Amino acid sequence: MQTKDFQQRSLLGIFLRYFKPHLRLFLLDMSCAFLVSAIDLAFPLVTRNALYELLPGKEYKVFFVIMAVMFLCYLLRSFLQFVIAYWGHTFGIRVEADIRRDLFSHLQSLSFSYYDQNRTGQLMSRLTSDLFEITELAHHGPEDLFTSVLTVIGAIIIMFTVQWKLALVVCLMFPVCMSVIILRRRKMSKVSKMVKQRTAGINADIESSLSGFRTSKAFANEGAEYEKFVHSNERFKISKREFHKEMGIFHASMEFFTSILNVVVIALGGWLIMKEQMDYRDIITFSLYVGTFVNPIRKIAALSEMLANGFAGLHRFAEVMRTEPSVQDAPGAVELSSVRGALKLEHVNFSYKEELPVLKDVSLDIPAGETVAVVGPSGGGKTTLCQLIPRFYEATGGTICVDGLDIRSVTQRSLRSNIGIVQQDVFLFADTVLENIRYGRPGASFEDVVEAAKRAEIYEDIMHMPDGFDTYVGERGTLLSGGQKQRISIARIFLKNPPILILDEATSALDSITEAKIQKAFDALAKGRTTLIIAHRLSTIHAAHRVIVIADGVIREQGTREELLAREGVFAQLYRTQNLVEGCF
Repeated sequence: MQTKDFQQRSLLGIFLRYFKPHLRLFLLDMSCAFLVSAIDLAFPLVTRNALYELLPGKEYKVFFVIMAVMFLCYLLRSFLQFVIAYWGHTFGIRVEADIRRDLFSHLQSLSFSYYDQNRTGQLMSRLTSDLFEITELAHHGPEDLFTSVLTVIGAIIIMFTVQWKLALVVCLMFPVCMSVIILRRRKMSKVSKMVKQRTAGINADIESSLSGFRTSKAFANEGAEYEKFVHSNERFKISKREFHKEMGIFHASMEFFTSILNVVVIALGGWLIMKEQMDYRDIITFSLYVGTFVNPIRKIAALSEMLANGFAGLHRFAEVMRTEPSVQDAPGAVELSSVRGALKLEHVNFSYKEELPVLKDVSLDIPAGETVAVVGPSGGGKTTLCQLIPRFYEATGGTICVDGLDIRSVTQRSLRSNIGIVQQDVFLFADTVLENIRYGRPGASFEDVVEAAKRAEIYEDIMHMPDGFDTYVGERGTLLSGGQKQRISIARIFLKNPPILILDEATSALDSITEAKIQKAFDALAKGRTTLIIAHRLSTIHAAHRVIVIADGVIREQGTREELLAREGVFAQLYRTQNLVEGCF
């Protein structure tokens, strides 16, 4: 389903949509549930017939034959329960897997701005605990509702054939009981939704604390982190207590009605026996059906809790799926192919928030194959400018073109496939060195990976690692040094071999000797390619054909390195300041 489908459909419609691919398993589950209900309804009737006909008529042989049949029926019932438990849960897991697949796919389609506003732990909660509740609802919800309704209706019909007055009293009590269920369910659903939010919050806090545990230890702030966790854990405990309070009221009410039902049946049945309007055998049969009648009510009680949790999770799932990516492909967007790499920015404006402009009326023309250094004070808009080119964010004004094509008219995938980015904040996956390099071009041969590693000056380091290219790098590459992580990310780009390069402080974590080696490799890679180098260390831009100076979101200067030094402007000031600082060491 597309995002618009999720926006237009109700929660129930979205839920049932995931049943369709697994309809056979669902029908098998419901068929088995139907047979279980039929067996449960049959036993009191068989008992009544035995008490009325078989035992008084001394038809013992028939009696034991019927008991043997009932034994076989309950044997079949056990097998049916196995099918329900095994295949029913298999059905639920398949629905959960489909939902998780669609949720993960949609999360991948969402833009950078969405992740700027949502914490990773909260998103993890939606992918795990919320979907578990939906799975339970998918399996047990329809099955329990179907068997409960079937059993209740069947029991009431049979009870009316036994003694209509007593059946009528039961029927009058049933709506009262159902009203309690519906009213308490609404309250439980509201509190359950709050619990889901608090659970997501505590997951986010845990994720943040575990990710930053090195920082907390470095500052000896374990106590502060513990206090933050205790605070969020306390909020979760309070919200869970409120939920359990509502659940307790709900179950207490249910237990009262189901227990009092037996008292009413026995009391009224005894009175009817005294009036000679009912036989003791009928009241035994009636009591058996009350037991059959009460079990579905208990199931409905449990189902109400399941519905509250399941629909709370479903609501949070639909909330994400209904979110539109802020950056989308235009209708009829074309594939960007045979890229030369010419970039043109015309009157580009951008702001993360309307009142805080980051880039203002930026115009820039970069011919294919030119290497341009983008420098300037921190916070001036250098990185933001380079994030607009692959459409990580959408420019709020102006146009950006690649080879004369507006980047909004081409698909995001084809655009980004032609751009290689080495970011300042290196991210490595919890996998091997080989797979982290191969991420630049999935499916690349081992020989190609080795060649990329050599060009990135990381090959020798890899050969000294315990398992070579099969060495596990740890969570976010924590088992490697900063320089090694940076060079592995650079190797990805060598492997990808794109026509446009964006180097965002690509050598910032390297020592001077390694930086010099990498710089030679970059110079070779940049030949014939359009390259943007975001740099604070001005020593890394010696190969740039042109230097762009950005400050306060505006291009202040542009020209060759020598021209800007002679101009005695912003660049010359940055250059002198940096040389002075480096000279102190």
